[in-house]
Amino acid sequence: MLTDTIGAISTPLGEGGISVIRVSGPDSVEAVGRLFHSKTKLNDAATHTVHYGFVKDPATGEKVEEVLVTLMLAPRSFTMEDVVEVSCHGGLISVKKVLELILDQGVRLAEPGEFTKRAYLNGRIDLTQAEAVIDLIRAKSDRAFKVALKQVEGTLSRQVKDLRHSLVELMAHIEVNIDYPEHDVEELTSNYIRERSHQAIEHIDRLLKTAGQGKVLREGIVTAIVGRPNVGKSSLLNALAQENKAIVTDIPGTTRDIVEEIVNVNGIPLRLLDTAGLRETDDVVEQIGVEKSRNALSDADLIILVLNRNEPLHDDERELLAQIAGRQSLVVLNKTDLPAELEESVVQQFVPVERIVRMSVKEELGMDDLEAAIGVLFFSGQVEGNDLTYVSNVRHIHLLKKARRSLEDAIQASETFVPIDLIQIDVRGAWESLGEMIGDSVGESLIDQIFSQFCLGK
Repeated sequence: MLTDTIGAISTPLGEGGISVIRVSGPDSVEAVGRLFHSKTKLNDAATHTVHYGFVKDPATGEKVEEVLVTLMLAPRSFTMEDVVEVSCHGGLISVKKVLELILDQGVRLAEPGEFTKRAYLNGRIDLTQAEAVIDLIRAKSDRAFKVALKQVEGTLSRQVKDLRHSLVELMAHIEVNIDYPEHDVEELTSNYIRERSHQAIEHIDRLLKTAGQGKVLREGIVTAIVGRPNVGKSSLLNALAQENKAIVTDIPGTTRDIVEEIVNVNGIPLRLLDTAGLRETDDVVEQIGVEKSRNALSDADLIILVLNRNEPLHDDERELLAQIAGRQSLVVLNKTDLPAELEESVVQQFVPVERIVRMSVKEELGMDDLEAAIGVLFFSGQVEGNDLTYVSNVRHIHLLKKARRSLEDAIQASETFVPIDLIQIDVRGAWESLGEMIGDSVGESLIDQIFSQFCLGK
């Protein structure tokens, strides 16, 4: 347990209904109690109770704010320390004055993520659960929120701990044979190592199977909408966002900079980038926009190329089709409400027919087909519904792959009859990699780096 007491504003700064100041540590009740005046003294109050009263400046006796104070005594709190939360009127001045008074009582201003860090250091949650708190805050869709919530509840942690337990049993078996070699049957031990290592690898593979989907749910899909001017790119962004985010006119080159919007498509967060129309131009400003569009095209996770079905294919559109052929991409044939002039057979030479979507953005036709095509492209039709144990964190993916490699080395060594004390090193390496995932064996610098990503007051 840590010995100092920390405090910070836990709600976003600005005007609102209420603002909450969180205080955690051994002196939190005493520090807030010196400022808080109510019928019940805070030192005498029962845990998990809420009290109405006023915060007064101890130097002048002046009332500073009307508040509600929530008391949560250790160990039944988020940090497993004594926690006091002061709910003030929402606004910059009132909450700032109350926080300053609390800090004057010897409370230290918390660092970013320090409350969650204390929950981890005090053993309430492990590192995978702590990291999931960030995902919970940053979730951009209901599905991403549910996945993060499951991880906060410990679904991934339990699976990793089960894996580590099975490896401990394997290491114990090897250790016995190292200590008592006269009782060892070398072939039986090698078979046992291979069997248990294969089982662990299968478990890791099941976790890694949804790593790509988990990363998409966590970070979203960076989606570049590209094409020639006036094919309907901005109209498509507005339709997906369900509001007029981009200017739409009949004048070619209206969009000169990248317009960005985050939308939710069937539980999948898309970070849409509406780009300037790709064409040769003498306009200096438009040239800059076109260059930005080309950069977005190269960096995007998903490319939606919009073509005008009402006119023949242009040479530069053929170049774009060739450019996106090997990428995660969809082709939207827009303006199906007008007579067809574009030969679809030419488009099909570059992209499979299942990646071609016919739409009339103006008439709001084909939007469901586009959303379904995105789902098929990234999730084989749908996001996994039964198992919400997605591995979405890059650090977790790296450590799982590292553990897998160690187990493969152990299997290979057992097949070539390497001494089992050397095989033990590989098995232990896998066990330690999994331990690093949940924080059982991790350096202080990594812990600081992880929690520095949190907002202040969390």
